[in-house]
Amino acid sequence: METYFEKQTKYLYDKTNEIINTYSILKANHAGERFEIDIPRDFKEEFFHLVDKVNLSLMEEKDNFYGYFLFQTSREIKFDISNPTAINFRGAKYVIYFNPIIFLNLNMKQMESSIKHEILHIVSMHLVRAKEVKDKYSKLAINMAMDIVVNKYLNNLVPYATTLEQVNLNYSLNLEPYETFEYYVEKIQIELDLQEEDEHGKEHDSNKNEDIETQYSPEKTHDIWEDSNDIDEKMLKEFTEKFINSSQKGEIPDYLEGIISSLKNSRGELPWNLYLKKLMGTVESNKKKTITRRNRRQPNRLDLRGELRGHKAEIAVALDISGSISDEEFKQAIKEVLNIVKNYNHEITIIECDNEIRRAYKVKSINDIKDRINIRGGTKFTPVFEYANNKKINLLVYFTDGKGEDKLQVIPRGYKILWVISGNGDKLSLKEPYGAIKKLSKVEIKDYTSDMSDIRNDGYSMNNQQPVL
Repeated sequence: METYFEKQTKYLYDKTNEIINTYSILKANHAGERFEIDIPRDFKEEFFHLVDKVNLSLMEEKDNFYGYFLFQTSREIKFDISNPTAINFRGAKYVIYFNPIIFLNLNMKQMESSIKHEILHIVSMHLVRAKEVKDKYSKLAINMAMDIVVNKYLNNLVPYATTLEQVNLNYSLNLEPYETFEYYVEKIQIELDLQEEDEHGKEHDSNKNEDIETQYSPEKTHDIWEDSNDIDEKMLKEFTEKFINSSQKGEIPDYLEGIISSLKNSRGELPWNLYLKKLMGTVESNKKKTITRRNRRQPNRLDLRGELRGHKAEIAVALDISGSISDEEFKQAIKEVLNIVKNYNHEITIIECDNEIRRAYKVKSINDIKDRINIRGGTKFTPVFEYANNKKINLLVYFTDGKGEDKLQVIPRGYKILWVISGNGDKLSLKEPYGAIKKLSKVEIKDYTSDMSDIRNDGYSMNNQQPVL
C-alpha cells in the first residue's frame, strides 16, 4: 500500500509535468521569444511541504547534522539543473535548489542522500577547491572526482550516481577508496586524455537557452557553482563554520567529524606537506604528441596529432646544511615528499647548500639519500636559484631555518617555490620570497584535505580503514 508521502510525491510529479507541458506549448507558439517557467505559488508550497518532511526525517535520524544544516539554507526550485539537488552560495547564504522533474523520481531515502551529498560538498570546501583547479582539469573530471569523494560516505544512492565503483568500471581504472579530490581528478583526467573523444570524453558546452533538464548529467552537475557570489576562501570558511556550529545538535559520524575538525582547525592554511600536494596538482609538463587520438580542438583534421599529458615533474629539494634542520627531521620530510610525488612521473634532485652549492644528486627512494656533508658555512639562498634558473625545474622545495639574505641576487624563472622553515626557525629573512612559506612541523592528520595514507587519528590499523579526504 502506498504511503501518504509516496502519493504526495506522485501527485507533485504529475503537477510538474503539467507545468512543463504548459511552458513547452507557450514556447512553441512563440518561437524565438524568451519565457520564464511559471511555477504556481500553490505548487511551490506543496513541493516545499514535501521537502519539509524529508528535512524532518533527517532531523530525526541519529546523524541529524544534515537535517539541522538543511534547516538553515534557503530553498528554490530550478528546472535547469541536471541533478535532483544543487547547492550554491548567494546573497551571503547557502541556497539549495531542487529540480522537481528529477527529485520527485526519488524515494524518501534517496532524497535524503541527495541532500546529504550537497552538504558534504559544502563542508569539504569543494566550492573553493574546484575553482582552484578549473583551469587545469576538465569540468567532467572535476565533477566526477568531487562526487566520488562525497558519495563514498552515502547509502541509498540513485543508480546513476557517480561512484568509485562506477568510474573504475566505465573508465577501466583502479582508483583507491577514500582518497582526496585532488588524487581522483588527476587520475581521471589522465584517463580522459587517453581515450578517444566519444560521448563520455567530450566537453559539452552548456546550452544557455536550455531551461529544463530532465536527467542527470555528470558534465553539468555543478554548473550552478559558477553563479556563486565571489567571496574569498576565508570568509566562506567562517560562514560555513557558523552553519556547522548551529547544526551540531547530537552525535555525528566519525568521517563527518573528521571533515569538520579539519575545517575548524586549518585556520585557512595547509601544512607544508599538504600544500606541496596541492602544488603538485598545478605542475604542468610538456604534452606528448600522439597519433592514436585526434586533435581536441580540430577533431576533423586527421593530419593533426593529438596530445597526451606527460606530467614529467622536475623537482629540486634544497637543504640548507648550515641551518638547524636535523638529519632525522630532513629524512622524514623527504619521505613525505617522495610519498606525495610517487603518483607523478618525476625526477627529484637534492641540493645541499650553505653559502654555495656543495652537492647536487638525483634520488628515487629514501635509500638514495646521502649523509649530509659536514660543512657549516654561512647561508646564502641565491646559489640555489642560480642553479634552478639554469635547469628545467618545475618546483623548488627549500628546507631552511630561514636565516640568510634579505634579497635574492637573481629572480626565479619558470618554476614554483615552497619554503619550508625548520621547527627551530622563526621566519624567512627574504623580503620577497617568490613563493609560499610553511613551517616544518608534525601534521596531525584529522585533515580531510590530505591523502597521507600512513597517518591515522583513530588508532586502528590502516588495513581497510578510510584515510583522510
